[in-house]
Amino acid sequence: MSQHNPVFEVSLFTDGACSGNPGPGGWAFVLRHLPTGHESEESGGVPETTNNRMELEAVVQGLQRLKRPCRVELFTDSVYVGKGMTEWMPNWKKNGWKRKEKSKLVPVKNEELWRKLDTLISKHSVKYTRVAGHSGHPENDRCDELAVEAYQKYLNS
Repeated sequence: MSQHNPVFEVSLFTDGACSGNPGPGGWAFVLRHLPTGHESEESGGVPETTNNRMELEAVVQGLQRLKRPCRVELFTDSVYVGKGMTEWMPNWKKNGWKRKEKSKLVPVKNEELWRKLDTLISKHSVKYTRVAGHSGHPENDRCDELAVEAYQKYLNS
């Protein structure tokens, strides 16, 4: 996650949500191209998942929309995603996508999504910025709204 030029081209705002954990879940992102101000947003949901999976899925989906290498500032309220990207992933990769648990190595949870994220961030210069969830941050609130809408169709089904 090196940064050769600190000028960001894209802001990516993401959020995931679940009704129960596990339960029906949704993810959402808002992608803003800074030079033009153009924005796009997308969301999706699944009938049975976890909040952490949805937080990861939102970032993966957002980064997959980029058509060329970009300088991206990722805004998320997910400590799981942030610590995973900045602290945990290097050791997981070194240990064959395993993490230490009670002095032994066990598979990383959500490994396929972490691997996708690893591939995507290797194509871009990504800076992680944590935002407080449900705190009046307009883009984070919008992502939360979209993610909740995305899973609501799975409630009572």
